[in-house]
Amino acid sequence: MLPMITITVILEVDPARLDEAVSAITINAAASREEAGCLRFEVSRHLEQPNVFALSELYIDPEAVDAHYASPHFAEWKKKVDSGIVLKRTSVRGQVMEG
Repeated sequence: MLPMITITVILEVDPARLDEAVSAITINAAASREEAGCLRFEVSRHLEQPNVFALSELYIDPEAVDAHYASPHFAEWKKKVDSGIVLKRTSVRGQVMEG
């Protein structure tokens, strides 16, 4: 069995498009949680910077991550990102080592 994969994403979204960003983030998260290989998809909002979000995702294996990236809802999310809604994005994808 391949190790589980975790993805942590930090997003800084355009404050002028905050409502649009919250909608897009929550729609993508809800659809992702419906995927067979997704064990967790949590969204957190920074307490002091309301336009900064953290996404915490957990998948059963690399194939589940590939399926996530190939999903229609991810394609919609990518369109939003490409439209400029996200000003800055950083992420870490790795194998779960402990926990």
